[in-house]
Amino acid sequence: MLTPALSGAKPLTDLVVGASLFFPPMFKAVILGFFFWLLIHPLVRGWIYSGDVWHPTLFDLSLFVLCVSAALWLIGHG
Repeated sequence: MLTPALSGAKPLTDLVVGASLFFPPMFKAVILGFFFWLLIHPLVRGWIYSGDVWHPTLFDLSLFVLCVSAALWLIGHG
């Protein structure tokens, strides 16, 4: 026999519990990646804004995504 508490699972509660489980690691990765980006960006600023490689905004965004990916990898393996 099912108890009323188990038979009436609410999808919104599952969504809130899932969000609390998966957002903190990603939030930590974005914050850590931002600090990586702050360290790397001044070193390659001249190359980024010269326009020789790519559009500067795309290059800057790609660098940030790589920093966040590296931070997520470090959080997962560290």
